[in-house]
Amino acid sequence: MKFDPKSRDLTVFEALLDARDQFGSGKVVIEDADKQVLDYNKLVLGSLVLGGRLTAGTGQGETVGVLLPNVAGLAVTFFALNAYGRVPALLNFTAGLRNIVSAAKTTMLHTVVTARRFVDAAKLEPVITALEKTEVVPGHHIKIIYLEDVRKQIGTLDKIKGLARSRYARRFHRSQGMTADSPAVVLFTSGTEGQPKGVVLTNRNIVTNARQMFTHADGALSSQDVVFNPLPMFHSFGLTAGTVMPVLNGMHVLLYPTPLHYRQIPKLIREKHASVLFATDTFLAGYARAADEGDLSSMRFVVAGAERVKDQTRELWTKIGTEILEGYGATECAPVIACNLPSSNRCGTVGCALPGMELAIEPVAGISSGGRLKVRGPNIMAGYVKADNPGVVVPPEQGWHDTGDIVEIDDDGYISIKGRAKRFAKIGGEMVSLAAVETLAANAWPEGQHVVVNLPDAKKGEQLILVTDTAGADKDILLQHAREEGFPELWVPKHILVVNNIPVMGSGKVDLPATTALVKQSRPLL
Repeated sequence: MKFDPKSRDLTVFEALLDARDQFGSGKVVIEDADKQVLDYNKLVLGSLVLGGRLTAGTGQGETVGVLLPNVAGLAVTFFALNAYGRVPALLNFTAGLRNIVSAAKTTMLHTVVTARRFVDAAKLEPVITALEKTEVVPGHHIKIIYLEDVRKQIGTLDKIKGLARSRYARRFHRSQGMTADSPAVVLFTSGTEGQPKGVVLTNRNIVTNARQMFTHADGALSSQDVVFNPLPMFHSFGLTAGTVMPVLNGMHVLLYPTPLHYRQIPKLIREKHASVLFATDTFLAGYARAADEGDLSSMRFVVAGAERVKDQTRELWTKIGTEILEGYGATECAPVIACNLPSSNRCGTVGCALPGMELAIEPVAGISSGGRLKVRGPNIMAGYVKADNPGVVVPPEQGWHDTGDIVEIDDDGYISIKGRAKRFAKIGGEMVSLAAVETLAANAWPEGQHVVVNLPDAKKGEQLILVTDTAGADKDILLQHAREEGFPELWVPKHILVVNNIPVMGSGKVDLPATTALVKQSRPLL
């Protein structure tokens, strides 16, 4: 299937209208854990009705904060804001009070949309209080809008207006000032390098990446698929890959509010006959171990991203009879850069780049094979918004995004991720990949989760410390395993720290700052 560049000249809402016309207004596309079911007609109409109230008091192009879990209401809110020419900033509710407030200031939010039920369930009252006290502009505090209140305010006149607007939805939407190159959403980096940065993705970025994925799949995905998405939409993998892509291509999306319900999720997959799952390695391992026989048998394949897929996880799903397709992306790329396919799945790689992308490899001192990956294409962000310059979008230089990843690309175009440039340690003059050392530990203790942290060392420049949840993990055992596997002894961590649980962020990635903090707190005991 050839990638169609013309499909890039649409807003997200226009692409939704195209999907409604293509697949039929009665086709169910969104369902959540509360049994809220939306077909295209309800999604479009709901967006136009809700948007009328939701955007009152805001201006065209204004960024509006959204603090909601994976529920149908979030999908409607996302499309509603786009329909009315507003830009949702999806706040990471797992990031902590400091980072959430920082994100609000960085994007100069005047309004945040949330739900009382969610605030109560997630115990976010301190966050809401802090946001209400935040002055983005002196003298003007952030206004909190609760969806429950908005729904109560919607009357007959609002519904009549929404119905009328749905009949000429394209014309109405275009009158709101939104274009393909307008910002469509602001997402946030994890703040591992300081305060979180806002990543501004345009309508072109999101719609293009959705089309790139579907085209790249080359028939592996169809409108008959039922997609299960437990990944939060504040994470680009959960937003574009898990929600927007299937909605724009006629699939039925099952939204689940948390990926951490290891026992409940396999049961729901079985009940709904889900055929495609988007998740991370950590979550996939948890689902496979918790599932009863037959719970996951409807799965044709799972798409894994955000972290490397372990051999042990792949084996668990192979026993179930389902193939893991490992992919690769970055929030700044909307997010998918590459992915394996059922017809050409090479374990140990993240597949080939999506159509329409350019790749460049920059040599890195001390690394003999591969280099630092830079990417360019229509899915690359408009730019960053940073805390030290709120509201100002800084575009990537000449359209190139530096991923910060060290990769190798073989003759067939398959990409292998060797690690983050910042996750290499220089020990005794040699560059050591922390990811490779984590693989060594995973081979020694397959059932455990392992993270390697590097700290300064007076003698060798840096030292490695393994953080693991494997009780009884011992350096001598790891050293012996390294010798048997042919790993240099230099790669064996100087110390091992055993913990009950390794910190994980809401997106499924290991929380490296929190893990590093654990190591620093424990250093006197090591």
